[in-house]
Amino acid sequence: MEIVKSQINQKLFKSIIIIFIGSILLTLSAKFKIPFYPVPMTMQTFVVIFVGMAFGYKIGLATVSLYLFEGIIGFPVFSNSPERGVGIVYFTGPTMGYLIGFIFASFVAGYLNLNKNLLVVFFKLIFTVSFIYIFGILWLGNLIGWDKPVFQLGVKPFLLAELFKILILTLLSKKILLFRKFI
Repeated sequence: MEIVKSQINQKLFKSIIIIFIGSILLTLSAKFKIPFYPVPMTMQTFVVIFVGMAFGYKIGLATVSLYLFEGIIGFPVFSNSPERGVGIVYFTGPTMGYLIGFIFASFVAGYLNLNKNLLVVFFKLIFTVSFIYIFGILWLGNLIGWDKPVFQLGVKPFLLAELFKILILTLLSKKILLFRKFI
């Protein structure tokens, strides 16, 4: 009985460490900006999907949730924070829908079977990232008004970069999925 308890405690401890490391990766990905026209690109969506793929849906979901919780309580983990604010005020700004979409994208990336051929994986990852943009555009449209060019502001500038990130994740998918064996 003690051996079982010890194994459960070790697995829990390992999961907590992985979740914490994942939230650090998400923070770093928000701060690392690639000059891109018309809006700088971060690597957040890449890391969100990576976390789901590598950690599985449970730990991926917990990782993204921790990251969002850290941002909501005031840690400067989000992109453009603390320059443009922190905490719940920043969270409820124009990017809130995208941030909520992170939760769904990490879950879907961890839940879907990505052991198929690369073309199937590519389309599954496009489906996965679409949650980020669907929630993002819904929130953005409600915030700034649907009479504005919401798609041109909140999606179009990022499409090429997202396709590139999805392509990289697709090509690395077999290697990324190997991380699950260590969790």
